[in-house]
Amino acid sequence: MPQVDRHKERTVNIEFGAMEDFSILPYPERYTLIFITTGSIHGILNERPISISAPGVLCLAEGDHVQVVERRNVSAQSFRFHPDFLNTVTLTETKDYFPAAPSIQTGLSLFQRDHLYSGVPRVTEKAYPLLFEWFFVLGTEVHAQSDALWVCRIKKYLIQILGLLEELNQNSEHSPVDKVLDYIHMNYPRKISLNDLTNCAHLNRVSLNKWFQERCGNTAFGYLLTHRLKVASDLLTHTDMSLNEIARSTGFEYDTYFIKQFTAKKGMSPTTYRVTSRKFSSAQ
Repeated sequence: MPQVDRHKERTVNIEFGAMEDFSILPYPERYTLIFITTGSIHGILNERPISISAPGVLCLAEGDHVQVVERRNVSAQSFRFHPDFLNTVTLTETKDYFPAAPSIQTGLSLFQRDHLYSGVPRVTEKAYPLLFEWFFVLGTEVHAQSDALWVCRIKKYLIQILGLLEELNQNSEHSPVDKVLDYIHMNYPRKISLNDLTNCAHLNRVSLNKWFQERCGNTAFGYLLTHRLKVASDLLTHTDMSLNEIARSTGFEYDTYFIKQFTAKKGMSPTTYRVTSRKFSSAQ
């Protein structure tokens, strides 16, 4: 629920969750910062596997598609705010807290999905104590509303949090798994060898598959096959392309091999899947 400012006659479109349960994600009409303080989560963000261990942060916009598949002893807090929340900052409100007028663009790249990694910024050991302190202040101010400037202080700490996360994100080095995921997502329609993937990651086969198992629950080649079949499933449902055309479009050299792999993984032939999925879609 939005906050009712008891010092001024206004509604403030923010919420703080001391115990985020991941049951309603993303929150409607909100940017959401989820600060994971213990444990870990594994899931899918916009069709991309994510794995976040404490200390970690998940940044969500309203239009994101997120599914938390597994939680391991996780504790997390969340702060949600309407995108216009920072636009109401004025110099008179913030002169005691900001050395200069804050930029309302600070941190917004974390919620823009033109960057593949923006939803899960890096959190370093040095950054963690600051983030923990600032999140604590956010929660305290939301619930206490200690004086007429409580909203100002929240904006101050929110901008500090977003600025720090944005800087960490822009200067982060992405893991070998991320590099291989990028390679797969961009090149799955063509022939890909195991050497292509190991060269991309600069790892040997054993190390690459170990990292992939930890992150995605599958080997690198197993993930490649799963991704190809996912795209093929969408093409079967939403287009009239022939099986041969779909096979070629998703990196299978022969339609017979495509049919064999699809049937083994999906439990039905591509033709049966096409008929069934279209009946299900039309019934919705």
